[in-house]
Amino acid sequence: MLRAARHVFRQFPIAAIVFSILLLSGCYYAPYYANRAEGGGTDAAVGEQRDFPYSQNDSFLLTQDVLRGEGILFEVKPEDKLVTLWKDADVPVGMLGSIVGKHPQYRYEIEVVPLSPRTARVVVNVRVEDVPDEDISKYNATARLNLFAKMDQLAAQFPPSEGTPKEGGVNYALLPNEDLKGLAQRATGNAENWRQIAQDNGLKSVTDGTGLPSIWVRNTLLSGTKKDSAGDN
Repeated sequence: MLRAARHVFRQFPIAAIVFSILLLSGCYYAPYYANRAEGGGTDAAVGEQRDFPYSQNDSFLLTQDVLRGEGILFEVKPEDKLVTLWKDADVPVGMLGSIVGKHPQYRYEIEVVPLSPRTARVVVNVRVEDVPDEDISKYNATARLNLFAKMDQLAAQFPPSEGTPKEGGVNYALLPNEDLKGLAQRATGNAENWRQIAQDNGLKSVTDGTGLPSIWVRNTLLSGTKKDSAGDN
């Protein structure tokens, strides 16, 4: 028994030291993380998401622009994913972490998911290593970067335009409290044309246009008077 113990201590000196400290102090070490990292450290991830009225590509580029503006380095991954580089977390290093050379750190793993041709969902996971559960929320994208609000601000200053067709029709902005039926009536003279308008813009319901910068209406739906005056919209 003792011979086996001495063999283990020779093979794993750091583990032996840690085990001895905890044994002598009468304490047991209980990890407070959700997952275990590939390298042997402890990690956890917490996610946030927000839907944007822009195409998948526009939303992806918008996310990158905000990260660059914040001076955050990242890698572009396949399938519209981003992973930022690890950054040191400003929380104290625990006793065990200092012994084994681990330190608290975090990064963001971002994915942009298409919801329709003109809408996308931005999902941001903050992944932490060796950060206590009670401190994880301090590093999420909203608390640390105000990411989604800054995406809104940037989009308002430089509106994405890729998702809007530019030929063979006219772009309309919805009026306050106006839905697709109201727009169809105003632009084409027939409220039932909302279904074709919705299909052309990748929308599914009569209220889906709310929040979009513009709605495209094809020329074949426009009445003669609307074709003549549509350029003013």
